[in-house]
Parts: sequence; structure tokens; C-alpha cells
Amino acid sequence: MKLGFGLELYRAKAVELPLDLITAADRLGFHSVWTAEAYGCDALSPLAFLAAHTRRIKLATGVVQVSARTPAATAMQAMTIDHLAGGNRVIIGLGVSGPQIVEGWYGQPWGSPNRRLRDYVAIMGQVLDRQAPVAYDGAELSLPYRGPGALGEGKALKSILHPAGRVEIWIASGGPLNTSLAAEVADGWLPMGYGADGWSIHGPALERGWERRGGRPDDFEIMGNLTVEITDDVQAALDAKKPLTAMYVGGMGSEDNNFHRDAMARRGFPEAAARIQELWLAGRKDEAVAAVPDEYIDAGALFGPAARIRHRWDEVIPAGLTGVILRTDSREALEIAASVTGAEGE
Repeated sequence: MKLGFGLELYRAKAVELPLDLITAADRLGFHSVWTAEAYGCDALSPLAFLAAHTRRIKLATGVVQVSARTPAATAMQAMTIDHLAGGNRVIIGLGVSGPQIVEGWYGQPWGSPNRRLRDYVAIMGQVLDRQAPVAYDGAELSLPYRGPGALGEGKALKSILHPAGRVEIWIASGGPLNTSLAAEVADGWLPMGYGADGWSIHGPALERGWERRGGRPDDFEIMGNLTVEITDDVQAALDAKKPLTAMYVGGMGSEDNNFHRDAMARRGFPEAAARIQELWLAGRKDEAVAAVPDEYIDAGALFGPAARIRHRWDEVIPAGLTGVILRTDSREALEIAASVTGAEGE
């Protein structure tokens, strides 16, 4: 069971990295440290900074939004960071975000996220492999560009920078099409809405992707999220997570397109997800927060004294995951996780 450490910079008002925890995770043998982006702090810049302050932990994005950058630009940044980090340390987790951000923040059409992801991974792969000048004719993305406004003078190019090591490409998804695509073309999968019955829900889509690929690669990773908080007041910890949960399930997206609502439904709480969104969109936010079930928060988290966390560890880790990304502000929580999983620290 691999361990990741997840940062919350994507929703922060200032860029404040918990370097003490990140370097502790590095020493404890954690597999990776993860950044993300919404419409504030970007996911890649902090990883360049962390390359100078860590030794072996992988530097990962969960996720960078594909509408924010061209695939060549993302590949360039990934290779640059990997050089700064010494090579073989960068994971680029890709995600499509949602229509509100794609069209409202980046000014890009929503289009077909599944086709865009396929094209994006293919182009990134060519850039990173550096076997030949990049030439790709996709359903949504192509190089060289020959669409509206083109002069027709685009030239297939090969990266001047040589890779320092292998940059992994992962895909984040919740729906079956992109989940199947992750199994088919990526090095790993970051699931949205993966609960206790996650494998029974998502396994068929993964199997379809692996069949098209010719089998599951031995090193294919699946990493979910796990919140850990050491406390003597479990109920207070549960209650403290409900406002953010209600905001994402109720308001992060449109009435028709809300991936967080859908993720909650996939984890076995469809009625609660629908009710939370209904209340939030009606402006009844306090009621939406109160409608978040304790069981939903507790099922995907570890709250309580250290003994309770150790005791419940296996209970909350769903079958099918090869790793978990911890969300915590406690060094003791990192140490417990490393001890329970047998992480190879220094």
C-alpha cells in the first residue's frame, strides 16, 4: 500500500507549504506528494519548489486541468520539474474539471472531455518519449495546428530538452468512459467517488480499458484519498468537514453537471447528494450542511485517537486501491500511516 500526502493549496488564499510535513513524509518513505488546482494556485509551480526541498518522494498533480494548458506545455513543465528533482520523480495527474471552470475560467469549450483526454495523453506521450517530431491528428487536439486562423506554417517539432527520467501520466475520473480510458492509456488512475464498493462499480470500466491495452500493466496504480485527524472528539471532526463537503456537492458545478454530487451518489448516498444540492442551490446552505450524513464523512476518513485510527485502517481502505493519498495536518498521522503500511523510511 503506497502512501501519498495531499496538499490543499488549490483552495487556499495564500501559498503556504507545510514543508515540515512534506519533508517528514519524504523521510518516512511516502510514495508521493500531491498538488491540485481549481482557479487559484496552480498545481505545477509548487512542485518545482518542492524539488529543491525533498530527496526521493515523487512530485505529483492530482490534478492539472487539461483545458488550462496545451499538452505540449504541460509536458514541458513536467520535464523541467523532473530535471530539477533529479529524474524519475514526476507524476502528472490529468483531469477535465467541469464546464463552469473550463468555459468560465479558461474560456475553452467543454466539447468532448473523453476525446480531449485521449488526445492530450497521446500528445504528451509523444513529447515525453522524444522519439520523433510530434505529429498527431486527434478528434479535439492536433499538432501541428491546422484549424481556423492557422497560417498553415506549423511544423512538427521535437523537444530540445531531453527527459531526465520517466514522467508518469495518470488520469482522474469518476465516470466509466474516462475510467476505461485511464486503464487503456495511462500509468495510473485517481478515482472520484471510490467507496467501499468502488471495485464493483468501477472495475468493469477498468477491465474494458485493460483489455484494449492487452492486459493490466504490473505497475498500474490506483490511489484514493483518505482524511486522517487525530482527535478525542470524533463528532466535532465529522461536523467540521461538512461545510466543505456541502459546498462541493451542492455548489461546485451546475445543476446538471456536478462531479462531486455524482461522486457522493456513487459512494452509496444518492438521496443525500440530491438533497444537499437542492438545498444549496436554493440558498439554504446551513440546511445543506446539516444534510451531510455522518456516515458519508466517516466512511472515507479516519478520525479519533491514534488507537482508533490504527484499528480502523483496514476497515476504511477499499479493495482495489494500491495506495492512498492522506489529507492531514498532523505529523503523528503520517507516522501512524507509515507504521501501519510498513513504509520504508530512512
